[in-house]
Parts: sequence; C-alpha cells; structure tokens
Amino acid sequence: MLSRRHLLATGLAALGAASTRASAQQTVSALPPGWAPQIVPIQPGLAPYQIHVVPYEFALYWTLPDQTAIRYPVGIAAAGLYEPGTYYIGAKKEWPAWTPTPGMVERQPDLYGPYAEDGMPGGPDNPLGARALYLFTPERGDTFMRIHGTNKPETIGAAVSNGCVRLINDQIVDLYARVPMDSTVLFYP
Repeated sequence: MLSRRHLLATGLAALGAASTRASAQQTVSALPPGWAPQIVPIQPGLAPYQIHVVPYEFALYWTLPDQTAIRYPVGIAAAGLYEPGTYYIGAKKEWPAWTPTPGMVERQPDLYGPYAEDGMPGGPDNPLGARALYLFTPERGDTFMRIHGTNKPETIGAAVSNGCVRLINDQIVDLYARVPMDSTVLFYP
C-alpha cells in the first residue's frame, strides 16, 4: 500500500484546472464549487486505471495513463468505520439492491432494522444509488464495503457512511462506466 508521503509526493493532492463532463442519468443542479469531477495532474509512478481514495480530502481519484487522474468529490465512512487498505472490484451493479449489515442494524436498529430481513430493491430511494462497485480482498472476499451513488448528495464532503465511499449519482454512473472488474482500489489512511 502507498504511504501518505508517497501519495503527496505523486501530486494526487494537486488541484486541476480542466473539468470532465460526467455521463448524467440523473442531473444534479447547482453543484457547489469544486463538486464537479476534475482532471488533475499526477506525477509518474502511479499505475493507470486504479482508484485512490483520500479521506481527508473527501476525494476519489481514477488514474489515467497520461499522468493525470479524474478527481471526484465523495462522502466517506464515519469515524471508526473507514478501513484503509488495498481492494479490488469484485462485482459491479446498476441500481443495486441493498441490505444493511448486522453491524449497521446493531448500531442503529431503528433506522436499519426494518430492512434487515428483506433489504430494499434498487431504485432512486435506495441508499446505494444508481451504481455500486463492490470491494473485495483475496482473504475476505466481499468486504461489504462499496463505492456507490447516493440519494443524499448533501452528504458529499462528510464522514457519514457505514464503511463505504459515496458519490453523486451522475458521477458514480460516469465512474462505473470507466472502471473494469478486478481494478485495484486503494483506501489511504
């Protein structure tokens, strides 16, 4: 796993000037400044076609082969639920169904208990939003962590989720189309 020092040395934290247009299936009007995806420069050394999540920036980077990356603003896991590490994309789903984990039900039974048995079908009201990338490791298989859309765009830029990373729905649609199965995902401390 890359260290924070290496991450900063590669320039992932640099701000970019150009923006990229997300493929929109759901339009979000009047995004706050800095919430649109941006093309940003990175220094040599990072492999192309990987996801890098930098929690203290509330940013996800999709690296490209020309020493740039697309930077997406994200919401991240709440304190104590974020798990730094190296993962891979083990499944991808459009309008995924959702069932809370036992830990979620234990932490907030009033909120998640009603969905513990049958879950919730995919759709606009589903907490996973329009698309989900499922994070796996060789040791654990499905980690039950996701990179997904959200039906609550006001949570972008906050640490509120139960272990996942969330993007605005139209931006997860764009990222989902770019990311192939088995792509490497790095969650930095």
